[in-house]
Amino acid sequence: MADETTRANALAVLVMLATPLLFSTNLIFGRAVIGDVAPFTLAFIRWALVALVLAPFLLRERRMLWTVLTARPGLVATLSFLGMVVCGAGVYLALTSTTATNGTLIMTSSSVFIILIEAAFFGRAIGMREATGSAIAFAGVAVIVLKGNLTALLRLDFHWGDVLFVAAAFCWAVYSILYRSPDLRGVSNLGLFGLVAAVATLMLAPTAAVEFALGGSMPDQPSDWISIAGIVIFASLLAFSGFQYGVRALGASLAGIFMYLMPPFAVTMAVVFFGERFQPFHAAGIALVMGGVILATFPSRTKTAQPSVPSAGNVSSSQ
Repeated sequence: MADETTRANALAVLVMLATPLLFSTNLIFGRAVIGDVAPFTLAFIRWALVALVLAPFLLRERRMLWTVLTARPGLVATLSFLGMVVCGAGVYLALTSTTATNGTLIMTSSSVFIILIEAAFFGRAIGMREATGSAIAFAGVAVIVLKGNLTALLRLDFHWGDVLFVAAAFCWAVYSILYRSPDLRGVSNLGLFGLVAAVATLMLAPTAAVEFALGGSMPDQPSDWISIAGIVIFASLLAFSGFQYGVRALGASLAGIFMYLMPPFAVTMAVVFFGERFQPFHAAGIALVMGGVILATFPSRTKTAQPSVPSAGNVSSSQ
């Protein structure tokens, strides 16, 4: 039994190491399409296609998913709104007012929000090693974003898009915690993902229709659809599935720490795909991030119970 748990945790760690890379593909595909497609329309197309791809899982688990939806409609709707409306369309909208640099730094704070929310509301103890590792990793992110120049922090221009990014970071933290609700354990990861994506599509439909009626930009070039396909496959299907698997296997706080790897991955991809120069501060930041993640997640943890979101019914079955 202990060996099975160890193997399961090792697999979850490997998945979570790859997941930030998948999320970072938004750098490649998002840059190519964000100015050509209206934000709510892009989010609507993204999650509609995800729900369509996951339709076989929805059909296979339709009875259990219907039970979950009817017993906890508020929970499902909250997951859709937080994870896919705010952290989907909201992020695209924010990028029209602020820089990717500001957004990257602010969104990384979601890992801190997860730890604080679980400590404040679910009684989760924060170990010294986890806290120290998180702080080191965040320092590495700051080094990359500020280009090794701390005085650059004073010159950052903040706009309404930055406020929206703060809201998105907080919403992602809440989404991550709620996704581990006991009421959802009886549903597979892909089945639940498909359900949440389908509900998010319905939520986004009215605003996407308004954008269309007002003449918002629509995908009308083959390159637009290629970028959207990349967002759907890599930054949505694979990235979200990996993260949600990690949340269920490791808990929201531990899974969230791995998201500190996104800036180093993003820097590397920018160098490879956009010809940006690799600077000494990149190396220093990546070293700090990797060191912090290793320190915070290395296996020798004490046996502490993972927090669980309060259940409002006996919908789920144990896995």
